[in-house]
Amino acid sequence: MAIGKLPEAGDDDGEGAGAGEGSLFADINITPLTDVFLVMVVIFMVSALAVQAEQNQQKKQEQKKQEQEQKKESSGLKITLPSGKTAEIDTSKESLVIEVPRSGDVAIGGKQWSDADIDKILLRAYQKDKNTQVILKADTEVAHGRVVNLMERAKVIGLQRLAIGTAGGK
Repeated sequence: MAIGKLPEAGDDDGEGAGAGEGSLFADINITPLTDVFLVMVVIFMVSALAVQAEQNQQKKQEQKKQEQEQKKESSGLKITLPSGKTAEIDTSKESLVIEVPRSGDVAIGGKQWSDADIDKILLRAYQKDKNTQVILKADTEVAHGRVVNLMERAKVIGLQRLAIGTAGGK
C-alpha cells in the first residue's frame, strides 16, 4: 500500500493549498497478492496430483485383492487356516503348497489330486530340488492324523523342510 500527499491544486491565493494539505491518497499494490495466489495454485495442483496417484495405487491394491479372492473361490476349496504369528518360510526358495480341505481330495498347485498321486508329486519335487519347502495349509476342522500323515510321507521321500500355513497373527 502506498501512502502519500496529493499534489496541491494551485490557487495563488492559498485557498487550494489549505484544503489540500490534510488529504492523503492510498494506492494498493496487488503484485504481491497475485504472487501469493499463483504460488498457492501451484501447491494445490501438485498436492492434487499426489492425492490422485495415491488413490490410483489403492485401487490397484484393492483390485489385486479381489482377483486373489476370486481365484481362491474359483479353485473350489474352502480352507479356514488357523492363526499364527511366526514366519519361518524362505520365500526365495521353491515351495510346494499342499492344501487340505475338510473333506475331499488334497489340492497341490490349485488342482485336486487323489491320495495315490500325492507321493508321485512329492517325489518329483524332491528330484527337482532336494531343499523344496513343503507348506501344509490345512483347514482348522481337518483331523490331526491326516496332516501328520502328509508330513510323514514327505519326510519318507526326503523332503525335510516342512511348514504349516497359517492365516497370520492376530
